[in-house]
Amino acid sequence: MTSQRERGREAQPARAPRMLRVGCAFTYRAEVPTPAVFLVRPYREGEAQVSCERLSVEPDVPVRHYFDLYGNFLARLVLPAGLSTVDYSALAEVPDETEAVDGTAREISPDNLPDDVLLYTLPSRYCVSDVLGDEAWSKFGGLAPGYDRVRAICQHVHDSLSFGYGTSTALSTAADVNASGFGVCRDFTHLAISFCRALNIPARYVFGYLPDLDVPPDGAPMDFAAWMEVWLDGRWWTFDPRNNMPRKGRVVVGRGRDAADVAMVTTFGGPVLESMIVRAEEEPAPAQG
Repeated sequence: MTSQRERGREAQPARAPRMLRVGCAFTYRAEVPTPAVFLVRPYREGEAQVSCERLSVEPDVPVRHYFDLYGNFLARLVLPAGLSTVDYSALAEVPDETEAVDGTAREISPDNLPDDVLLYTLPSRYCVSDVLGDEAWSKFGGLAPGYDRVRAICQHVHDSLSFGYGTSTALSTAADVNASGFGVCRDFTHLAISFCRALNIPARYVFGYLPDLDVPPDGAPMDFAAWMEVWLDGRWWTFDPRNNMPRKGRVVVGRGRDAADVAMVTTFGGPVLESMIVRAEEEPAPAQG
């Protein structure tokens, strides 16, 4: 079914895409050579068209890439003893439009879900839908199934959690932040996913680069962003309980059941993270002359 908004888009001439500069830099100090995996390069399939990619390590070490079972594109390397920096940079061409919205999109019953989607109805490490099931049904079970019920879940999470760095830990589950009322963007996403899955609505965790395109900057240093995709009416739809509004310019880096599947960096040892910088901004148009 095509929404009014989507039909309106089809009737309008396409706008020129926007060009972004995205990337990040991680500086570590290691006592001994330490194997590591980095997930910083954009997803290979999606609306963002990536070019001029460069991943470098200082000091120089061998890097090899692979795709995981979710299709994420990862880099493997060994951080040398001492100080080292992994730097990634790319240009990403994105559509000059917000993600699609369709209030008529329907929920699909579990028996009719595609085999590869059914996984995203189950509890996972951080998305403890079994623990939050009673609350999910109490708060949202009486709402009409479909897109607007998911939107109500996002509104509730947005209103009930306060954003703050350092208010949760790497071990905090959706139930933990639901009880405390505080978290960062990944916690907002984990909680919304948990409520969706408790209602048998498939939802998966997504993170990536999110520039401040056509929205006021929030004043905080740029960071990776987390949001979710929900399966309705035969496709995945983007929802963002942290920002709670359609946005432009999302560049997906990783998808999975929750943040445990898509860690930006996994180290097999104990190096100290000295600094992390994330870049996501519009690339100025070349000067005419």
